[in-house]
Amino acid sequence: KTILAALALSLVAAPALAATVVNNDSEVRTLIVTEGSSKSELAVGAGESVDFCPSGCFVTMPNGDREALTGSETIEIKGGQARIR
Repeated sequence: KTILAALALSLVAAPALAATVVNNDSEVRTLIVTEGSSKSELAVGAGESVDFCPSGCFVTMPNGDREALTGSETIEIKGGQARIR
């Protein structure tokens, strides 16, 4: 029982991995996110930070570039350009 309780606690305490997008622009920017066979638009408001893509995805940036994400990246948008860190 002690081992199972410790295992359950470690799973709950483990940080959830997700990619983050930070929009440093003064207008809304939209990313296209493809997870498996599901495609959706992610609108990120000015100055907003949004977590998404917890288990890997493809993302199309505002300028049309497409990148594969594992779920641990941070995307910064500034001047309409996106950079992955």
